[in-house]
Amino acid sequence: MKRILLVLLLSLLAFPALAQQKQRVVFQVSDNDPAKWSLALNNARNVQQDLGKDNVQIEIVAYGPGLGMLKSESKVADRLAQALDNNVGLIACENTMTNTKVTRDDMYGGIAYVKAGVTHIMKRQQEGWAYIRP
Repeated sequence: MKRILLVLLLSLLAFPALAQQKQRVVFQVSDNDPAKWSLALNNARNVQQDLGKDNVQIEIVAYGPGLGMLKSESKVADRLAQALDNNVGLIACENTMTNTKVTRDDMYGGIAYVKAGVTHIMKRQQEGWAYIRP
């Protein structure tokens, strides 16, 4: 009986620690479509508003045709600035950049880079991140 009470007590103490964990979500954008990018950026903003900006870590990973929206002349450049200001990670796939002969000088300032966008998303999922493809 004492053992059961001890287990219950320890369980109750563990729940607040779990509740305080930061939520993490990775969005995939692989379409060169401003509407898709706007949807992903809207989703990111809505998640922050719902959970609280400090309670969630968000990344948007672009690869393939989706990389175009992270270029310096992007049609959603104003939205990219807002996302970066709100600590949303914008991540470009370097494999796509190499294959399309795009350099970092061609890209929007302040974004991050990974070797392979798909692999990055896979790793995030293995780490427990939620995955969304708008």
